[in-house]
Amino acid sequence: MNRFFRLKENGTTVRTEIMAGLTTFMAMAYILSVNPGTLTAFGRIDMGWYPVFLATALAAGIFTIAMGLFINFPVALAPGMGLNAYFASVVLSSQTTDHPFSWQMGLTAVFISGIIFILLTVTQIRQILLTAIPDSLKHAITVGIGLFITIIGLKNSGLMTIGVEAGKDIAANKFTDVLSFETVIHMGSLENSNVQLVIIGLLLISILMVLNVRGAILFGILGTTVAAILMGVVDFSSLSSTDNHWVPDFSQLNFWQFDWEGIMHTGIVSAIATFTFVELFDTFGTLVGTAQRAGIMKDPEEGKKRVGKAMFVDAVAVAGGAVLGTSTTTAYVESAAGVAEGGRTGLTAVTTGICFLLALFLAPVVALIPGPATAAALIIVGVLMAQSIREIDFQDMVLAIPAFLTFVIMPFTYNIANGISFGIVTYVILACVANLAGKKKYDIHWMMWVLAVLIVLRYLMIGSQG
Repeated sequence: MNRFFRLKENGTTVRTEIMAGLTTFMAMAYILSVNPGTLTAFGRIDMGWYPVFLATALAAGIFTIAMGLFINFPVALAPGMGLNAYFASVVLSSQTTDHPFSWQMGLTAVFISGIIFILLTVTQIRQILLTAIPDSLKHAITVGIGLFITIIGLKNSGLMTIGVEAGKDIAANKFTDVLSFETVIHMGSLENSNVQLVIIGLLLISILMVLNVRGAILFGILGTTVAAILMGVVDFSSLSSTDNHWVPDFSQLNFWQFDWEGIMHTGIVSAIATFTFVELFDTFGTLVGTAQRAGIMKDPEEGKKRVGKAMFVDAVAVAGGAVLGTSTTTAYVESAAGVAEGGRTGLTAVTTGICFLLALFLAPVVALIPGPATAAALIIVGVLMAQSIREIDFQDMVLAIPAFLTFVIMPFTYNIANGISFGIVTYVILACVANLAGKKKYDIHWMMWVLAVLIVLRYLMIGSQG
């Protein structure tokens, strides 16, 4: 095992890697319950909760293990948050039209986007991004993902809430613009048990980290779960519920449920474009950010090769997840939780993947872990990833402004791709202006020009919401 995963070479041990893998799983476990609820729109889309649960666990388990065994990369994969919501919104929004967009068509769009990714990866186009993106933006992506992870934790725990006092009714499944005084982001009620638990979790993990306890994040999650049990907020009825399957029933899997006739539907082109665009930058940001944090990019050439190979597994996972019956399967930002615990090799990913496969048999037990427990871990991980901000030269405005927009827009628009998009476009514009003014010579890779044009066209043609 030491030789296969090159543990000694990466300065890690079997225990450290397993602990890191368990930590990543604990930070990602929420997807097992969130994804089925999201894709089925809580019963309004007839994909079935349990079939989606099976697809979620299988996709996460199979492709995370593949990432560990074939690439030796400490990154886990699972159906991505955001794209699953987009998937559901497209299906729901078309139900009142003359040309409904079925969930089978949605899976077809995801599958096609996966094939596109495989082609982009094989032709080395995705890998060129590693050379094209300036170092300042790479570090900004890492910081942005850290803030994005933090806001996920704040939002999921209720520590951050949004109060809306709209002057008109807000339609379901619609993006609604409200005035500045109508939406206020503020702290959740301290009387809320979820808020109390996330504060307990933050204190537990923080204290353990200050004391340099190995596995601090994992132990903090487990300690918060114990606190939740003592507070009486854990519902044990799921252990005996007939709706939860202790033994997997794979006959219910939505396997290869594609609608090839539906590819002529006008909306499928937009769906494919959105899945492809968002996944392109989401994956790049996650892989680069995690690789930076894990020290994989210390050797730039070797790091680029490994990230490039990881992109291929990610591309196969997109298509493979659709075959199993779930929306886009992608590299997960929560992998940073395991990396923060010392995960440096594929053994971390293999451990996480095995946990997802075991979850097929322990769905009722996994459901017991309260959201605030993992939310606290995500907030702390944000602290660790934000350390990359010291690598950005904020005295140089050509570098500082794009970097700032990158890591600010990511969390505040709740979208990694938006942050990267603004960073790329502003860098190209500012670097070009600086070069023309003759103040300083900034390198603008030809791929940056291509990306900037594609980004502008994307927002002009597809829009910014979704």
